[in-house]
Amino acid sequence: MSAKVVLSSLAGSLVVSYVFYDVISHRMIFGGSVPRTVADKGWWEETDKKFQAWPREAGPPVVMNPISRQNFIVKTSTES
Repeated sequence: MSAKVVLSSLAGSLVVSYVFYDVISHRMIFGGSVPRTVADKGWWEETDKKFQAWPREAGPPVVMNPISRQNFIVKTSTES
């Protein structure tokens, strides 16, 4: 297949998927509305204040993905 055919079909599929996403999510053809807790910025700020005000009962914050921090020790085969 030539690159022109592949790129044009890729662009076409991206356009079609964006149209479906926009019609279903933003225009809400199946009904529904955006919840107040998502649309209200004040709600987010008050919730964040509440969570920050809670006393910490455990140790320091936990890193959910320690591999992304790159703080692990890698032993080479000569260090056995």
